[in-house]
Amino acid sequence: MFSQSFFHGSRVDLTIGDLIVVGHDSNFRRARPLSWVYFACTLDAAIWGAELAVGDDRQRIYVAEPSGTVFDDLNLTDMFPGNRTMSYRSRLSGFPCGIRITAPAVRPVRRRRGLAVT
Repeated sequence: MFSQSFFHGSRVDLTIGDLIVVGHDSNFRRARPLSWVYFACTLDAAIWGAELAVGDDRQRIYVAEPSGTVFDDLNLTDMFPGNRTMSYRSRLSGFPCGIRITAPAVRPVRRRRGLAVT
């Protein structure tokens, strides 16, 4: 049986075995520690997270394995009922996500009239 894969998009340089933990600055705003760790079931949502992340480092996508309870990401499910983005979060302090696989780069996405075009 296959397990569900979760993706995390960021500009932070992590390696296999590293943990994504609560208490670090947000991907989107510096000096704002998060009490949640965010991840998604779709690669598109993770790419979007990496594209929006603050910083000059390159965008990275990680396959992460949550070890805490997984909740819908209410920041998105309130805007898109039914969790169509398949975005989630976990609050388990200290060990919410372990990195299983890293992708060195995200392929560029061209935008045209609000749509992502590959």
